[in-house]
Amino acid sequence: MIILIVLGVIAAILVIAALWIAGIYNSLVALRNRFKNAFAQIDVQLKRRYDLIPNLVETAKGYMKHESSTLEAVIKARNIAAAAASAVAANPADANAMKGLLSAEAGLGGALSRLMVVSEQYPDLKANQNMMQLTEELTSTENKVGFARQAYNDAVMAYNTAREIFPNVIFAGMFSFLPAELFKIEDPTERNAPKVSFN
Repeated sequence: MIILIVLGVIAAILVIAALWIAGIYNSLVALRNRFKNAFAQIDVQLKRRYDLIPNLVETAKGYMKHESSTLEAVIKARNIAAAAASAVAANPADANAMKGLLSAEAGLGGALSRLMVVSEQYPDLKANQNMMQLTEELTSTENKVGFARQAYNDAVMAYNTAREIFPNVIFAGMFSFLPAELFKIEDPTERNAPKVSFN
């Protein structure tokens, strides 16, 4: 009789422990899915921006015939950033892919900034309705990327905090819940969105 009681207590403890571990696991899964969804919102805006850039370059091309290297640099940077964004979209938890995207985005921002500086020398381009509309859409998209980035970083912070607190940290390692990378810009000169205004 005593053995049955002891076995019952042990079984109850094991069931409670299993449910507790399952709760930790499920909460980490929910938080990971939340930051993956938050990245999907960034991805939508990045794709929109990547779609606008060729139109912007095509419009500028008609006016900036002597600036082909600048235009080619923008398209090349856009293609690199789009490929990096696709890699992150496949697995937002991959820290190396996120670092690649951040680097590619910094390169794209620099190329766009150079394009805008050079375009200042072309008054007819600045007055072009299509160019003004594209730059307005690009500016709006940059703002949306900023808001989506904030939501993503908040979700990553909640996930990373949950996986690092005790006792979650024990089980996070066991179940391969790796830290997520924030979407942050390392170079202070790249912290501002590319200037796309022709006013």
